Amino acid sequence: MDHIDFKILKILQTKARIPNVEVAREIGMAPSAVLERIKKLEAQGVIDGYEVRLNPDQFEGSLIAFLHVTLTRNARIKETAMALADMASIQEVHYIAGEDGLMLKVRVADTSALETLLTTRINPMPSVARTKSSIVLSTFKETAKIPLPETYHTTP
Repeated sequence: MDHIDFKILKILQTKARIPNVEVAREIGMAPSAVLERIKKLEAQGVIDGYEVRLNPDQFEGSLIAFLHVTLTRNARIKETAMALADMASIQEVHYIAGEDGLMLKVRVADTSALETLLTTRINPMPSVARTKSSIVLSTFKETAKIPLPETYHTTP
């Protein structure tokens, strides 16, 4: 990766739907060269994908909760995490330090849906000892952007 790739990444992270021609114009390159670089960044796994961010208030997913999951002593962490990750309403699964083994970000329609998720899907799992829930009242910032420095620096 060089400083041109870095410029492309900064543009795409800000405006993922920007036409390739516009990216080329912004950095002063031919569109074909920019497209080649983007495909290379995708192949290298630097660009992990593209997704549309939907407004959750327009769907049944307006309630966000963070669940702290304490695992049993003999829990298989990776298997448990993967099983939880397969549940559609669970958006994030993190293995964390501290008393709780996993932290989940859940998006559901309402508290009734959260209760159903907890009582029928999560708590019955053999590796789950207990859960604690924190319901989000307001969200002031939510992003998947990776903070990039202003300029590109090579690493030694």
